Amino acid sequence: MSKPRIDAPVFDEAPTGEALTDYDRLHLVTYLRLLDAAADGADPDEVARIVLRIDPDEEPERARRAYDSHLARARWMTENGYRHLLGPS
Repeated sequence: MSKPRIDAPVFDEAPTGEALTDYDRLHLVTYLRLLDAAADGADPDEVARIVLRIDPDEEPERARRAYDSHLARARWMTENGYRHLLGPS
């Protein structure tokens, strides 16, 4: 099982399936940071730059796609995915 890392490389898009992935486990900290930033009303471009380490000035489409998909996955984790963390892996 992958352990969460704050510096884990970020894909352009987060997973979308109903199964918890090693990528999800690796990015639990990323998901929490995204949820905190969204709750605080942070600017998505700044979040992409700081949390996802993607420069929205140089790669605006990639930054937005990564931000949107990772935030959606983070929200999925709070609604469904967390159950997979509680059971056998």
